[in-house]
Amino acid sequence: MSASALAAMTQEMSRTGNPSSLHGAGRRAHRVVEESRERLAAAAGAHPSEVIFTSGGTESDNLAVKGLYWARSAQDPARRRILCSTVEHHAVLDTVEWLAAHEGAEVTWIDVDSTGRMRLDELEAEIARDPSSIALVTLMWANNEVGTVQPVAEAVALAAPHGIPVHSDAVQAFTAVPVDFRASGLATLAVSAHKIGGPVGIGALLVRRDIVLTAVQHGGGHERALRSGTLNTAAAAAFAAAAGEGASRIAAEAERLAGLRDALIEGVLAAVPDAVLSGPADVGQTGERLPGNAHFTFPGCEGDSLLFVLDMLGVQSSTGSACTAGVPRPSHVLLAMGYSEEAARGAQRFTIGHTTTAADVEALVAALPEAHARAKQAGMAAKQSRIQTAGTGLSV
Repeated sequence: MSASALAAMTQEMSRTGNPSSLHGAGRRAHRVVEESRERLAAAAGAHPSEVIFTSGGTESDNLAVKGLYWARSAQDPARRRILCSTVEHHAVLDTVEWLAAHEGAEVTWIDVDSTGRMRLDELEAEIARDPSSIALVTLMWANNEVGTVQPVAEAVALAAPHGIPVHSDAVQAFTAVPVDFRASGLATLAVSAHKIGGPVGIGALLVRRDIVLTAVQHGGGHERALRSGTLNTAAAAAFAAAAGEGASRIAAEAERLAGLRDALIEGVLAAVPDAVLSGPADVGQTGERLPGNAHFTFPGCEGDSLLFVLDMLGVQSSTGSACTAGVPRPSHVLLAMGYSEEAARGAQRFTIGHTTTAADVEALVAALPEAHARAKQAGMAAKQSRIQTAGTGLSV
């Protein structure tokens, strides 16, 4: 957490008051929440009434995708199609798949190119094919694994003439790259506090004032009756503090992070020459990639093994892959970008943020050769074990 967010949260946690109550403590808490809403709206280019507080990005995505689908299909039962990119976060992917399995939605997956960017020609063709049947389009602002910034403005421009709402998961993008909800033309946009130096457990869905959503969570009618539940005053204050701070320094911080990222990429490729950078190279910092994201695949090396060895050496990274029921699976993002399953299993994501220094990058580059050698050796041993097991007819 940033210092300003921690200070705001600590101060509010020392006080009492339900922001929905009418007594003095409640009115004071309500004022804090509304001031936080205003500050968050200013940072995101929205009107305060468009900010709906949630528990985080996952809830925001669920409310947006389900809420738009249910509202649109209720207005016109023919609107059952959802156009969705193949590289969305699972908060969107799984919600879309749930709607298809339980609510009669028809999903059209829009492919991406080799850098992970949505193919606008496919989106345009699918919209043109039958615009009246489309409930919504969903396209993340920037990919959480490979860092690719998506063509959100272009997607909205294709959908808008037909009155089709577009949702964007901007959890990774908010305060990392310029995000202006008002200028975007989006119907809804999801953000989360813990990605920007705020606390875990609070996020927001920005909902354009003319957009109708069907509520997912019911109760006391909080948050324009779209998200019932007692608001977390302390977390809202901390979220707003982090957002205000992040938005005020976005250009300078993006330049600093991109410089560290480029040094990291250069160092990794020098330390392990066969490493392959995933996503756009963003040469000259053109904004094609998140400034704090560097993603690689390491041929012949299991990503999980590399993660654990790096962790033992003091570097915390991520494979970027989903784990279901404890079974590692290749990243759906990399598979959508055309990687083989074997190549995708060698993924490793390094992300840097407001606390990262050049010394941190140097520590990673120094640790990587040993970590890579040990992880590659472990991968070779595991592969040999699988071959020997296959020869016996046994399964493990």
